[in-house]
Amino acid sequence: MSIGINKLDDLVSIARLKEKKTIVVAAADDEHVLHAINEARKNNIADAIFVGNAENINKIAEAEKIDINGIRIIDEPNQALAARKAVELINSGEAQVLMKGLVSTADFLRAVLNKEVGLRTNNLLSHIGIFELPAYHKLLALTDAAQNIAPTFEEKISILNNAIGCLNRIGIEKPKVGVLGAVEVVNPKMESTIHAAMLTQMNRRGQIKNCIIDGPFALDNIVSKETCVHKKIETEVGGDADLVFCPNIEVGNALYKSFTYLAGGTTAAMILGAKAPIVLTSRADSNRSKFMSIALAAAY
Repeated sequence: MSIGINKLDDLVSIARLKEKKTIVVAAADDEHVLHAINEARKNNIADAIFVGNAENINKIAEAEKIDINGIRIIDEPNQALAARKAVELINSGEAQVLMKGLVSTADFLRAVLNKEVGLRTNNLLSHIGIFELPAYHKLLALTDAAQNIAPTFEEKISILNNAIGCLNRIGIEKPKVGVLGAVEVVNPKMESTIHAAMLTQMNRRGQIKNCIIDGPFALDNIVSKETCVHKKIETEVGGDADLVFCPNIEVGNALYKSFTYLAGGTTAAMILGAKAPIVLTSRADSNRSKFMSIALAAAY
């Protein structure tokens, strides 16, 4: 059941009710990121620290008419070092949210996973995207589309718990999780369907909590009640899912891009499982998606 969150704008309202966070941006000389941070400041949900090429940051701000007065800028033109310094600011408590700027994903994650100064915990890192889709009646989350390539069953449990914890924290008390497969029956030749059935049974026995899990499902069963009725599938989840759980990164990434480019969706996305929320957006993401990703991290 959803409590007070039906669209992405609700993330901003939730974030406003919580203590304002400081976001540190690694390699902040990126116009789209600066616009998103500016929007977050206007909405009073976050302050910021910029680490990156100070000259370029100021030039972009001037050209784009973005107000960066009052923002601390740490000059570090080397993008890999900028990522490391941004991570250090999280560890020192000077910032509570980490955001990727112009730095490559590889250098960014290398800093996050650094054994000396990184943000590792005992949890597996995983990615979640929460979509507002014109054709769906509520927000629909998706995991994992960007972090784990071919997760083992044990890793799937960790990914699932990360996502459930995130949805719980933003007000979705008992999210309905549809575990994706190519079919809606268990097929011994298709590992994803076996894993889906195991996750469903673990949930029913209380081993995975604070959610309702069902599967395996083909995608149409997850998002359409009509197809469930037609196929005589009795389920609380089908047609009313809050989260689509993907078997691997190829499926997750393809769905993520399809939701964005074919279904006209807007997303808020972040990396879970680290010491702090990590906003890791694509350069192709819209300014609104970047802002909503900041709002998600602040609400979380």
